[in-house]
Amino acid sequence: MSERRIFLDRGVGETRGVVTLDGKPERLILRRDEDDLSLAMGARLTARVESIEPAIATAFLDLGGGREAILPFKPDARPVRGAAIEVEIRAEPRAGKLAVAREIGGGEGAPRLLTPPPDVGEILRSIVRDTEPGAGREARAVADEAEAEVLETVHRLPGGGDIAIETTRALTSIDVDLGDRKGQDSKRAARQANLAAIVEGARLLRLKGIGGIVILDLVGRGHDGHALLAAARLAFSPDNPGVAIGPVGRFGTMELSIPRRTRPLAEQLRGAAGALSDRTLAQRLVRRLETEAQAQAGARLSAVCAPSVAKAAEPLIRSLADRYGARFAVSADASRPRDGFDVGVA
Repeated sequence: MSERRIFLDRGVGETRGVVTLDGKPERLILRRDEDDLSLAMGARLTARVESIEPAIATAFLDLGGGREAILPFKPDARPVRGAAIEVEIRAEPRAGKLAVAREIGGGEGAPRLLTPPPDVGEILRSIVRDTEPGAGREARAVADEAEAEVLETVHRLPGGGDIAIETTRALTSIDVDLGDRKGQDSKRAARQANLAAIVEGARLLRLKGIGGIVILDLVGRGHDGHALLAAARLAFSPDNPGVAIGPVGRFGTMELSIPRRTRPLAEQLRGAAGALSDRTLAQRLVRRLETEAQAQAGARLSAVCAPSVAKAAEPLIRSLADRYGARFAVSADASRPRDGFDVGVA
């Protein structure tokens, strides 16, 4: 029987929540201090209907403060332009796409946030009920492991072989590779690899926060379509409601549609060019400084890093000083790579 556990890492500048499935990270919830909670899933707002596009059954909403969202509607429930309505965010914004809202009822007054979304702890407890999340060093280690796996492309499969998960603007592909999987019967080895890929693929898509169209490129030929479909329904059941799974096609692929709900984690951790953002690297630096501060009580600590990372770390260092005292110094070195830094006793 599968076991899920939850962990809560309350760091300087961010909070990370992790759900593990049989010891492996399955979900990572990341909230940074500067995040706009008005666009987080579960937030409730008063919105103003700005415009309506009947051809696509969609209304565009003004949420206030320059925030926007779209509201899909049924033909018999078309909203009125200019009306105030109460909505809930059901899908967070992602690259090039607005947040998606659902109408709750009539609204009053100017567009504004009415109820903030659940915090990270509440989200964790809604997934794994009647338990308290692990904290402290264990939680940080689990969150670091989850974050590292989010950023990987190729993932090993139990028993051998691997899958590569790659996302384009249109869809996400999961390519299965038999690799060094052992077994004299190649057909049996391919079957085992495909079943493992379905289970691991489902876990990893949840971990990465990826939804939309997914194409699973299976290995081998002559697939047992019924067994693979049954395995997929079970593996992706935690993503319901809204999951659609197609049969194995003539080219050995399985198509799935998974609801988009949260912003993909890679978008939160990376910059527009695809590299880790200065904010993410600054957060890693501050976590390292905090670890050293806990291990060396009272010691003055220094760090050297790239200028852009040092700039991004400034507000985090102030928060770190509020927690541990003014004993941290960060200096910029233009010769440093962005993802490299040194931390030591001053």
